[in-house]
Amino acid sequence: MRHCLLILAVLSLAVQAQTLEQCQQAAERNYPLIRQYGLIEKTTALTVANIQKGWLPQVSAMAQATLQSDVTAFPDEMQQMYRQMGINMEGLKKDQYRVGIDVQQTVYDGGAISSQKEIARMQGEVLAAQNDVNLYAVRQRVNEMYFGLLLIDEQIKLNQDLQTLFQSNEDKLAKWVKGGTAAESDYKSMKAERLNVSQQITSLQAGRTALARMLSTFCGIEINEVTKPVDVALDGIGVRPELNAIDTQLRLADAQEKALNAAILPKLGVFAQGFYGYPGYNMFEDMMRHHWSLNGMVGARLTWNIGALYTRKNDKAKIQLQRESLETSRDVFLFNNNLEQIQQNETIAKYRKLMADDEEIISLRTSVRKAAESKLAHGIIDVNDMVKAINSENAALVQRSMHEIELLREIYNLRYTTNNQ
Repeated sequence: MRHCLLILAVLSLAVQAQTLEQCQQAAERNYPLIRQYGLIEKTTALTVANIQKGWLPQVSAMAQATLQSDVTAFPDEMQQMYRQMGINMEGLKKDQYRVGIDVQQTVYDGGAISSQKEIARMQGEVLAAQNDVNLYAVRQRVNEMYFGLLLIDEQIKLNQDLQTLFQSNEDKLAKWVKGGTAAESDYKSMKAERLNVSQQITSLQAGRTALARMLSTFCGIEINEVTKPVDVALDGIGVRPELNAIDTQLRLADAQEKALNAAILPKLGVFAQGFYGYPGYNMFEDMMRHHWSLNGMVGARLTWNIGALYTRKNDKAKIQLQRESLETSRDVFLFNNNLEQIQQNETIAKYRKLMADDEEIISLRTSVRKAAESKLAHGIIDVNDMVKAINSENAALVQRSMHEIELLREIYNLRYTTNNQ
């Protein structure tokens, strides 16, 4: 039962993916770059979690052994006096040892950790926005393959219609040859022309198979037939992912500037130190008795790194230059995008004008062809004139199909340029 449901789901997806929009959606889901979003999200979450751990107590362990050239000791006169009193006050030993831990806890950091987390999140958004830009380009590649497939389908259909027309006239000539009203050479000439057209279908079908396979691989589903999109009017302009990426980078610059403000604020923390070794904090005791002891200290520490002020002005200037560079990139993109829209709108207008005459040209060519068939039946024209009339009509039909597909391609390219969904 599960296998049946899976097969039905796959077949359903294949059917749904015959329209251009569904092919684009399937291609975006199938494109390997889609996995990058999950990687960016996980990396950002891990980075933020690591920064958040800055609020946890920082514990360090240490072990130390030293041999000093000199140590704290009483003057010789005092040592002599202590010896007379029966007290040995030789001083500290030159070999000293210490094993301990140091614990520090941040109480107030001036907003440094919060700023670092915001920067990490914004860096993740910048990467995701750039991924949007790369993934958006997939639509254009789908457009090219999809409309290329439509164009080949139209050419195959017209080729088959042309073969049917030649076959019909070939059958008529065969009857006329038997009846003695037409020359056999006319019949052979018509048959040769039909066979010549039939050969063209092989090349067209091979090209279609290759293009359909490429589109299927790109979308991750089997695509056999495609549906011709409708001629839609643009009802607005969306925001391109490139502009979103620039806005995200500007927000990152704002977060970096806030971090500069946090860097110049003082930091408050508490600490605790403890060690076991020699000498301890009671130095006088250790001067009399050379033994290891436990020692500890707790306290609070206020620090202010004024060195951050030295580079603050230059750092802010660099961030401002970064903003200006991003704004320039925005202007360049909008300028080029506007030029592209102008060109595409002019191309659309050109194809609409061409298509306005296509129907009349086809109607005239069809009339000429029908008249030629009638003249051929009455022996007024020869087969070559008839073949010329048929090919002229077919050329007009091919031209109309090409104009229609190219018009649709340019309309959907304009939708891509303006991100009009």
